[in-house]
Amino acid sequence: MISIRARGAGGQNVNKVSSAIHLRFDIHASSLPETIKERLLASPDNRISRDGVLILKAQQHRTREPNRLDAYTRLRGIIDAAAIEPLLRKTTKPTYASRQRRLESKSIHSRLKQLRGNRLE
Repeated sequence: MISIRARGAGGQNVNKVSSAIHLRFDIHASSLPETIKERLLASPDNRISRDGVLILKAQQHRTREPNRLDAYTRLRGIIDAAAIEPLLRKTTKPTYASRQRRLESKSIHSRLKQLRGNRLE
């Protein structure tokens, strides 16, 4: 974790105090279970570098300590989200009644379009 100068509004304070936090979390070197590491590395998150390092920047607060807590909280949320195993979808067949309803709506729509056709014939 590195303290850096925050960007944006903040008056005189923003130019002289390093209150933003750069949190770098190396996924490969962590003690997380392998399944969570794999899910983290496979996620399409732009904050994860090619080297497997998750980079979070926290600069919402004016002081360093709340930014540090914010970075840790966000890291925890990302890891907790990766810890949830995705549910696999079970393939099902449409019921006979649903197929009948679909065919009936198609025939109604077809008749409606035929009525809009050329009436001069």
